[in-house]
Amino acid sequence: MALKIDLGVAELAATRFAISPLSETVSALQQLGGLDRNPINLRWLRWAADELARHPLDLPHTWPLIVGDRPSWPGFLVPAPSGSGGSIEDDLATLRRTPAAQVRISLRRVFGEELPDPVAALAERPAAGLRAIAAELRAAHDRLIAPHWPRIRAVLDADVIYRAKQMAAGGAQKLFTDLHPDLHWGDGRLRLTEARWRAERVVELGPGGLVLMPVALGSPYVLIKKRTSTQTTVRYPARGLGTLWTAGTRAPAGSAVRLLGRVRAELIEALRSPATTTELARALGVTPSAVSQHLRVLRESRLVARERSGRNVLYMTTALGASLSGTTT
Repeated sequence: MALKIDLGVAELAATRFAISPLSETVSALQQLGGLDRNPINLRWLRWAADELARHPLDLPHTWPLIVGDRPSWPGFLVPAPSGSGGSIEDDLATLRRTPAAQVRISLRRVFGEELPDPVAALAERPAAGLRAIAAELRAAHDRLIAPHWPRIRAVLDADVIYRAKQMAAGGAQKLFTDLHPDLHWGDGRLRLTEARWRAERVVELGPGGLVLMPVALGSPYVLIKKRTSTQTTVRYPARGLGTLWTAGTRAPAGSAVRLLGRVRAELIEALRSPATTTELARALGVTPSAVSQHLRVLRESRLVARERSGRNVLYMTTALGASLSGTTT
């Protein structure tokens, strides 16, 4: 069975990409809670479990909403970002502005009329409850996401760059066909086909087009808001997750070291996952200027490529560079 989204010209024209630190935070907590756990995140999950074993997080308002045996959770916890991707402060400010009526409708849609005690308290005093949830999510972000955010953000930015090129080259059909194996586009309709959907259902689009949001620390599935008063979000696994937690963790191949020198060989290994010059300098213990010089040589040799994302420039290993280092892209 499937979820179906009818997209007209106006909706397609308004469709955009966005990156959300809050989306990553909520997804990460759900991964820790065992919801649609993605094996790709195993290294992060082990790190997070050790971190929380030393200093547990107290999430009395948030945890009951996002982890449990229910098939869904309140969508207002991950609002559509207003721009292409802001800070955690921007995301939490949007969360706190959720109208009280929307909070209550969403809670009853997920939990039914008989609300559990923590959920009933949120329905009774939405403004105060949202402030408490925002504070808990900020603490979770700072502990679990912020230490890895530069690497995560680089992967998300690289995904958006790639998708934008796909759309420019082949329009909506090429974009959606490549977005996820469960997504299918045709005749002005986007279909999400998964075995877990027991019936055909049409998504009630919010105002404006779709907001396409790549996710690193999340489910292997595509998550679409089925009903919302804001823009409809489509959250999907970002490209390049297979190397996010492994790039730079092993020594470069001896042949690459002999040919390029150790620093340049280490750069090719590290750039199996996209990164900026600053991040590379920090990871390798050399100056940014030295990294820039090495990257220039590697680019001229077509072993690494670069793409601009906003104010940042991302570097990544090319297929030729991966072949030289004995890996695959």
